[in-house]
Amino acid sequence: MPPEHEALLIITRRQFPQLEGVDCCVEAILKGGSDRHYYRFEWAGEKHPPMVLMVYTLARRDNPKFVPATRRLAALGVNVPAIYAFDEQRLFVWLQDLGRDDLHAHRDDPWDQRRPLYEATLREAAKIHDVTADKLSLADINGMEPAFSEGMYEWEQNYFIEHFVRGHLSREVDEDSEATVALAKLRKRLSELPRCLVHRDFQSQNVIMRSGEAWLVDYQGLRPGLAEYDLASLLFDPYVVLSRSERHDLLSFYAELRGLNLPELREVFFLCAAQRLMQALGAYANLYRNQGKTHFEQHIPAGVRNLTTVCEEAEDLAPLLPLFT
Repeated sequence: MPPEHEALLIITRRQFPQLEGVDCCVEAILKGGSDRHYYRFEWAGEKHPPMVLMVYTLARRDNPKFVPATRRLAALGVNVPAIYAFDEQRLFVWLQDLGRDDLHAHRDDPWDQRRPLYEATLREAAKIHDVTADKLSLADINGMEPAFSEGMYEWEQNYFIEHFVRGHLSREVDEDSEATVALAKLRKRLSELPRCLVHRDFQSQNVIMRSGEAWLVDYQGLRPGLAEYDLASLLFDPYVVLSRSERHDLLSFYAELRGLNLPELREVFFLCAAQRLMQALGAYANLYRNQGKTHFEQHIPAGVRNLTTVCEEAEDLAPLLPLFT
């Protein structure tokens, strides 16, 4: 066992004295692009269930929000991992092990098998989205990440331009171009819509499947925003291929689930999809070009295809096409 794993095991046994002397296999969970580190502890025998240790840093301001976000979502009845212990000094959180079967692992399954998994996922999302901004107290809002606003949408767009358009594509952007005007209209329109609680990174690798139910992870970015942003993250996930008809079926399911007008939902959904995909492409370019995480480059073509589809579906987004095609 590597020395790092031995040290974590010693600390874990001190945290849970009943595990002293119980044989354990420690496995690093290598997934995602964050600075959080995860370790799976599998204990010998059936008496002690496996657990996951999350080790985080204070480099990102959303990392310390994980524990309060877990408690908030659990209180809403959302399927999230139980917290076994929290060491705030060490920045360690011991969690229920939800298993290895994420939604992404089913990306090649036939649609009749995948659809129930996505519907289960959308049912969990609906529990979060039912919390409208007017139901949140000032203390609630101060305890989570800043709400989506025109300024935040502008930051995402600039992130896309800096890292993807300029950095990856080596293109300059004219401040008076139709694309720049379209970006300004997009962020203004989104900022004027009523907000609710959102996951913020609602994609297939952040959904664990257990006995047909969806369980959510990586929700430390919880904040007020638009439900359609979460829907766009899931249904235009660059890690997974969904057809146009499959997206339509899932949007229809979600609209019926929450009693929403489908055409209105679709309109905002495509606007949010453009915003989300620009943010994702900026992140992929930044991660592989500046942070040495080169495997993220492979997701860029799918992100570009999805963003192209979105800009062709929504007339107001067509001026964005010259930025990246």
